[in-house]
Amino acid sequence: RLGFIIRPPHQLLSLLCPGLRIPRLSVLCAQPRLRAMAVSSSSWELPLVAVCQVTSTPDKEQNFITCAELIREAARLGACLAFLPEAFDFIARNPEETLHLSEPLGGNLLGEYTQLARECGLWLSLGGFHERGQDWEQTQKIYNCHVILNNKGSVVATYRKTHLCDVEIPGQGPMHESNSTIPGPSLESPISTPAGKIGLAICYDMRFPELSLALVQAGAEILTYPSAFGSVTGPAHWEVLLRARAIESQCYVVAAAQCGRHHEKRASYGHSMVVDPWGTVVARCSEGPGLCLARIDLNYLRRLRQHLPVFQHRRPELYGHLGHPLS
Repeated sequence: RLGFIIRPPHQLLSLLCPGLRIPRLSVLCAQPRLRAMAVSSSSWELPLVAVCQVTSTPDKEQNFITCAELIREAARLGACLAFLPEAFDFIARNPEETLHLSEPLGGNLLGEYTQLARECGLWLSLGGFHERGQDWEQTQKIYNCHVILNNKGSVVATYRKTHLCDVEIPGQGPMHESNSTIPGPSLESPISTPAGKIGLAICYDMRFPELSLALVQAGAEILTYPSAFGSVTGPAHWEVLLRARAIESQCYVVAAAQCGRHHEKRASYGHSMVVDPWGTVVARCSEGPGLCLARIDLNYLRRLRQHLPVFQHRRPELYGHLGHPLS
């Protein structure tokens, strides 16, 4: 099933900024094994990114087969970079199984993705790998690690999730990520890719605008939030938060998501998407595993920042140090 949309110009922005050319953005929603793509001819020169939506289970081998099929399809369709969601490697039934299935970055699974990146000539955003770090022997806990591989298969960036999801949402079931996971110590500088400078985050991080603002001030043009959003918070918050992060940061936002039922204890919302710096959803996945594609127009991003120069208008001397716990 193939969905194709040409977005009309952003009429409001055209009114605010006369003479500003708004690109016609192509949207493609695809399922694996598609063999056709249509895009606006004026956008061929823009980098194409692929957003992969999967349903991970405790079966690591089958998860890799599914992800590899989507990555190869993304490469065939001309993408320069493919984004996988949080927990692309597996979603376990309990913390004990999570720890048992985890691996170091130098383990077999990352080796397979390294080979896949080389084979496809594609950059990969591996959105949340269950990593046994160098402190594994002492802590017996892992990191939720976002890994960027270049098209030669080299690790060029790693970010360890700094905000852990310890919440209890009625109707969704408790989530205590800290039972098995250690929070990362720091943010990472945006990494230059063929699509633009990417600021790395993971899922629950999207609820902290301070993080996105710090990344854009460090040079980010694309923010990415690989996720496994729940079935209650997803309909209420997923799209709203992603569009808010795009608007306030004036960045593209790319969010690859888990979807469907992983096992008897857990399900995810899905709805992977790409949002442009104006806050428009320019690509989204349909229900179930698959991928969507979007063009990244950095000239459009720069013109928007020029016409709405919010970062020049900020008054940090008034805001103080935000983020302290409420009294």
